[in-house]
Amino acid sequence: MSFKVLILDDEERITSELSEYLLRKGFQVKSASRPSEAFRILEKNSFDILILDIRLPEMDGLQVLKQVKVAYPEMEVLLISGHGDMDTVIEALRSGASDYLKKPFRQTEIMIAIERTAKFIALQRQISQLDNDKSLISKELERRVEKNFIGDSPASKKLLEDTLRLATFADTPLIISGESGTGKEIIARLIHYASPRKDKSFCPINCAALPESLLESEFFGYTRGTFTGALQDKKGYLEMSKGGTLFLDEIGDMPLMLQAKLLRVLEEKKYMKIGTNIEVPVDIRFIAATNRDIEAEVREGRFRKDLYYRLAAYKLEIPPLRERPLDIEPLLRYYINYFCTRNRLPVPQLDPQLVKELRAYPFPGNVRELKNLVERALIINRNGILGFGDFPDLLSDDTQPESSLDNLQKQQIKKAMKEAENNQTLAAKLLGISRYTLIRKLKKYNLEEL
Repeated sequence: MSFKVLILDDEERITSELSEYLLRKGFQVKSASRPSEAFRILEKNSFDILILDIRLPEMDGLQVLKQVKVAYPEMEVLLISGHGDMDTVIEALRSGASDYLKKPFRQTEIMIAIERTAKFIALQRQISQLDNDKSLISKELERRVEKNFIGDSPASKKLLEDTLRLATFADTPLIISGESGTGKEIIARLIHYASPRKDKSFCPINCAALPESLLESEFFGYTRGTFTGALQDKKGYLEMSKGGTLFLDEIGDMPLMLQAKLLRVLEEKKYMKIGTNIEVPVDIRFIAATNRDIEAEVREGRFRKDLYYRLAAYKLEIPPLRERPLDIEPLLRYYINYFCTRNRLPVPQLDPQLVKELRAYPFPGNVRELKNLVERALIINRNGILGFGDFPDLLSDDTQPESSLDNLQKQQIKKAMKEAENNQTLAAKLLGISRYTLIRKLKKYNLEEL
């Protein structure tokens, strides 16, 4: 990969020697002695790395750095200076410089710094390519949602298709159901930002997180003096969501009293702020979400039937991660790259057996659990190869569904152990699983004494 380097230094000897050296090393190089000249070059050319001196005519290197990071945020900046002012160095690093070298430096030192930066750029490009390959939504939509939608499975692709279809029906209320950690709020945000309401507010409220005594005032807002402590007017969620989307997370935890008032808002398309008798028209899309069986809640009388039917003009269900195993590998690779970039770590290799093992795990916490497990595994890992041993939480079978405990699997394990003369490593190889998984299953099936 050929990297483009721009050198900005007012010392002709430095720029000349450094340019010649980098050209010999295969880099494409341009140089400038003044910031104005450098900015003219940047207007017409793209560069991967800027080598920047602190002391310059026209403006100092810190000012140049700040302008560069605004105008060309993807370009990495290596700072060089003959003055050891650590406060300046620290400010430069905080402003986005990726490295610092003190003059005079050897050519090998600058080369090491450039190679280190080049590896980081290559990693960023790799992640960008991965996002382009596996993210199922556009970059603009991803930016607004602040999340991407990763998946390879038919279930994920159908979910996205349904989501974008629902976005076009800008007034239709709906309920999103799914287990905890499946990404219900991400789907709600996708619906909002892909809809005609995208330029108005997306306002999320967690019905389980607010005390019952505060829910009504948070929902409707109030005027100054309505009650003790109401020192000024307060906008409620309905007012803040005007023209946009109100996302009611954990709708099953909403008290029955507030359910009745929400029903009235949905039916009459208007509400009154607490402390007034003025009716305010409602122009909001309502999206509710729950990890409960909301229909069972209706049958048991814990959720109003009439409110359910008002909200459930459409019901969108997100399948758990265990039902879409094809999503596990792209999600795994995405989170590995995400955490490595964030912490400036080298990306480890993947043990080929790891994906198979993860696909066999039920993931009770769904995508959120996978993300947390990957972060923990990267902290544990020391050998540069991410394997099942870096996921100790998966070594317990307490969460495995009972349907996997069948006699056929027991017989296969017994047969493999017999053929391997109780050598666990060999038996695992015969079964096509890791030794960790075999040990786990031996314990589950009470076969340790074979």
